[in-house]
Amino acid sequence: MLNLLIGSSRRSKKIFFLVFDAIVLPLCCWLSFALRYEDFTAKNFAHWPAYLLAPAVAIPIFIKLGLYRAVIRYIGYKAQWTVIKAVSFTLLIWVLCTYLLGLEQSTPRSVIFIFWFIAVFAVGGSRMIARWVVLHQFPGGEQKAKAEARRVIIYGAGSSGRQLADALYHSIEFSPVAYVDDDLRLQGLDINGTRVYGANKIDELIERFDVDSILLAIPSAPTQRKKEIIDELSIHELKVMTLPGLSDLADGKVSISDVREVDIADLLGRDEVAPNKELLGSCIRDQSVIVTGAGGSIGSELCRQILKQQPNVLVLFELSEFLLYSIEKELLALGAGQTVIIPVLGSVTDKAHLEKILQSYQVDTVYHAAAYKHVPIVESNNIAGLQNNILGTWQCAEAAISAGVRNFVLISTDKAVRPTNVMGASKRFAELVLQGLSKREEHCSDIRFAIVRFGNVLGSSGSVIPLFKEQISQGGPVTVTDPEITRYFMTIPEAASLVIQAGSMGASGDVFVLDMGEPVKIFDLAKQMINLTGLSVRNAQNPSGDIEINFTGLRNGEKLYEELLIGDDVLKTDHPMIMRAQEVMLPWDQLELVLDNLQIALESFDYDAIREILLQNVNGYNPQHEIRDLLYNANAV
Repeated sequence: MLNLLIGSSRRSKKIFFLVFDAIVLPLCCWLSFALRYEDFTAKNFAHWPAYLLAPAVAIPIFIKLGLYRAVIRYIGYKAQWTVIKAVSFTLLIWVLCTYLLGLEQSTPRSVIFIFWFIAVFAVGGSRMIARWVVLHQFPGGEQKAKAEARRVIIYGAGSSGRQLADALYHSIEFSPVAYVDDDLRLQGLDINGTRVYGANKIDELIERFDVDSILLAIPSAPTQRKKEIIDELSIHELKVMTLPGLSDLADGKVSISDVREVDIADLLGRDEVAPNKELLGSCIRDQSVIVTGAGGSIGSELCRQILKQQPNVLVLFELSEFLLYSIEKELLALGAGQTVIIPVLGSVTDKAHLEKILQSYQVDTVYHAAAYKHVPIVESNNIAGLQNNILGTWQCAEAAISAGVRNFVLISTDKAVRPTNVMGASKRFAELVLQGLSKREEHCSDIRFAIVRFGNVLGSSGSVIPLFKEQISQGGPVTVTDPEITRYFMTIPEAASLVIQAGSMGASGDVFVLDMGEPVKIFDLAKQMINLTGLSVRNAQNPSGDIEINFTGLRNGEKLYEELLIGDDVLKTDHPMIMRAQEVMLPWDQLELVLDNLQIALESFDYDAIREILLQNVNGYNPQHEIRDLLYNANAV
């Protein structure tokens, strides 16, 4: 019969429990009288109308309170509370009806309390028995799947941890075996049958329960604390998963779908500093804005955040047709509101085209993110890299001056500081161009040039993070250029927000440097990423490990360490994450002649002249080899 019930439709199950209640409630009523009078023969009982009245009153109340909507396998404490409310309300109505029918004289008050206890036990117990049968008794059912589920530890025994444990209880993928929490008051307690331990017991728990995963249920913890915990867990070779922040949880409730792999931002991120809303909207709100390189990693995030500040017009300027299509489609899906979105194909080296666009849409602010930034690629394609990054910035700036643009913000890079590669040298040269134009007397414009310099952003095109993820998923090896190489990292949203805020600050020609935090050793990052997927690093000390880390050597133009400042002269600003650098610059009269010579050298493929121009004008430029363009160098093939 139970097999038949489990295999039947949900409607059939509802009818089954309705019929069950209609039969068992009169029996409960009879039993309450029998217990009261200590007479189980039912002789001389004149209470049969009360027996029949019980289901007539209870069934409509049970239906109204949703008792028959509960799914058997998911019945829990909330459902039992519903049973208690339904039975209590039923007893109130039942007592009132017995009074109206004149049965109250033969119904002692003690019967009412006995009836309540028996009914709660019978109605609620029947559901729990059915649930137990469904989950535990049938081969091939959920209990078998649960036995094969991954045993996990939940880090955090607070509200989110308990909600997550409840969600996992019904999951066939995970089986929680223990809590871990830093709160000494919780350690040693049992929460719904699961013990809470201290973090120092993790090794013991892994051994005892054969655990291979740990779930972080600490969404309200500061980012720095999360990073410390993840750093500690990375040595255990556990697969670490986490919940998003409280603001990302729907209605603050936790579900199994919220569990995700640890994001690299959780390893490298830091506590966010609330943005200055006045700075965010200063150059955007109710204005016309253009983003060059709008489809790139930084450019696309700038577009998303700019859209939130409600400009009148947002022009997307992009060389790649596909990237332009993608970012326009995404922004329209986000909801543009009153903002008019204009997608424009074009190159930043085309001054006439740019000037026409800026004038047509009366652009107030330019965010110049268009650049070739992949170091080895630019190192092999010097001509294209220098034309786009230097001459493109110059032409874009001149077009902005001619069109009467008020703000021009250049997105630069830490590789511009004492560069060892052409990409870094080109970005420092682009900075010099804007610094020189800001002091040029004859441009007669109120335009304000701002330069924002920062390091690597997580998840950008060319970033090492996606490469490591792909290599780990394929079983390795993970490739690192040098065991000592370090880099600064920042999330793309944080970088874009700070770029917008920095672009609203200071005087024309200022170079702003973002606080990137502490540099990260790439080798350590690779080890952490391997360990946090539950795998181990294969090396001489651990020859049976899962994934090997290979060192490939520094690529052309690559540095071991990146810097953010050329000199030590840095000033604070009103924003704690933004500093102003005091950098050397060239007067425009001198720089303009250099730019003309550079343009001639690029057009004639005069690599010796290009090298000499960069060496003479980019402070600290130290190329590791001769400048040659792979495309035009037959000897390189």
